[in-house]
Amino acid sequence: MPGKKVLILGKLPPPYMGPAIATQILLNSDLKNRFQLLHIDTTVNESLTSMGKWSLKKLIRNYSIYFRFLKVCMSQKPDLVLIPISQSTIGFVKDSWFIWIAWITGRKALIQLRGSNFRNWINSSGFLIKKYVKTVLKRSDGVIVLGNNLKALFEGYFTDKKIYVSPNGGNYTFPERTARGNVLNLLYLGNLQASKGIEDVIEAVRILNKKTCLPFQLTALGGWRNEQLKLKLLSLIEKEDLKIHFIPPEQSTEKLQLLANADIFVFTPREPEGHPWVIVESMAAGLPVISTDKGAITECVINDQNGFIVADNSPESIAEKLLLLIENKPLREKMGQESRAYYLEKFTEEKMVERYTHIFQTAICS
Repeated sequence: MPGKKVLILGKLPPPYMGPAIATQILLNSDLKNRFQLLHIDTTVNESLTSMGKWSLKKLIRNYSIYFRFLKVCMSQKPDLVLIPISQSTIGFVKDSWFIWIAWITGRKALIQLRGSNFRNWINSSGFLIKKYVKTVLKRSDGVIVLGNNLKALFEGYFTDKKIYVSPNGGNYTFPERTARGNVLNLLYLGNLQASKGIEDVIEAVRILNKKTCLPFQLTALGGWRNEQLKLKLLSLIEKEDLKIHFIPPEQSTEKLQLLANADIFVFTPREPEGHPWVIVESMAAGLPVISTDKGAITECVINDQNGFIVADNSPESIAEKLLLLIENKPLREKMGQESRAYYLEKFTEEKMVERYTHIFQTAICS
């Protein structure tokens, strides 16, 4: 029989985004056999395009979530509550009500940051917001971040013992490779927006197209967030006759097959990240990875070992590393093997469950 009660707040897909995927994996993991897991779905957006837009329906949904949370805290009396927090003023204020409710009802609460922009936001905020954030965080019992690189985000808010680290982890079963022929498959997974680096990846493909005679193609699975950017990039692709295929997020069931068929994974965000699931998935598939130094990415992509870390907003650097991997099969295969080995060592679901088990037990007993 599972032990202590743990209430997990979090979105569930759709839409398919990192935090929602994380919640789904946690709830389905072996944690449910170690704790009595409770869950409140905090999803208010039905699609990526509705994010950031006000509506009466979303307002009502938010208030209903607060009332349900209060009811569960009072009736179920969980031993611990896990509360994701946002990195924007409006988002944090909305999330802070969960922390206040947990504190008022006498529930221990861990907050969790699934990104790395917290300090940038705080530093750009006014005195009152800074004071409010500090006051709210004092009502929680610690914070979980996605990598050791990110512990510094909460220095001054929590002692080192109250800053816990748990990177993402998951188990994956890949189908057999179906790709045939000599065409090398480059793969991008993620929302199709400038902050995620899709513009740089496509420009890198354009540069690469002029530097190698070896056949290659890029597949990108994700949803467009900006119509203007979409039209701009599709125009460039058509003009340059680039071999780039887009797959909408509704077909995300094809993701494991795309990973099985891929030879190189590229995801080069320009802005702060946490520990992207797409990199965990690509490592599990045994792919060399090209990425940028954002969030905890350099804790899983080790430059010159299982991939390359390039400067952000630098299509030339991406193209250079892609060319090296395309033209050097032994290096490509060696880096892919390193990715797989490092994934098995640190980023399986079992490793993640062990970390969360230790964190939850420590927080409950503290």
